[in-house]
Amino acid sequence: MSGTNTTTLGARAGLGTALAARLAGPGGCYNVGNALCLATSIALPALAMAGRGVSGNDALAAAAVETLAGNAAAMALTVATGVFFWSGEIYHRAWAHGAPPDESLNRRGDFVSGIGSLVFGAAMMGFGQPILAAAAGLLMAAGKFGSAAGRTSFAGWPSRWPDPFRAAVLASRVPAIFATLVGLVGALTAQQPALSGALGPGVLLVCLALWVRADLLLFAPASPSDPKDTDR
Repeated sequence: MSGTNTTTLGARAGLGTALAARLAGPGGCYNVGNALCLATSIALPALAMAGRGVSGNDALAAAAVETLAGNAAAMALTVATGVFFWSGEIYHRAWAHGAPPDESLNRRGDFVSGIGSLVFGAAMMGFGQPILAAAAGLLMAAGKFGSAAGRTSFAGWPSRWPDPFRAAVLASRVPAIFATLVGLVGALTAQQPALSGALGPGVLLVCLALWVRADLLLFAPASPSDPKDTDR
């Protein structure tokens, strides 16, 4: 029995170490958030179906199909999520040895993430969310593509100010955070508040916090001597 307990504790310690290593860099933060968001978007509808008497496996399968391919917007969101996972893995490889990252891989991650942002924006338009489409899609894509091109500033941009392209990606999170907070407050202050109603926005806030942390980590210079020239 003690051997089994030791093995279990060792496995948990190994999992904790692997998770900590993933969360140390931007790629891991992005993908842990992506995985948590995807799992929640499938699990919550599955739980709702199970509560209406649908068997567990059937509910999970139906929720997965509806979430991933229920309509054109859902399929676009699935594609965007896949692209974001891909870019997250590229970032993880770029930052495998900490800062400064592998600049070539880091820019590739930016470029792939920019593509994902455009697809995400199209998905949000399909879901009738034009503000999120513009902010989280176009603004994020502009920031990512600017970084992919190796830009850290432009003519007239004060050198003491932060990287405008990284800042654009960070700013693109604001509408999503605001909308999620509104949804969470509404769920918690409803006449008959339900845990399931607050769980979705609550988990999404955790995901957004992970993505914001990844955005901030990417502000690190690409090389130890990477001055922010105003004409770069």
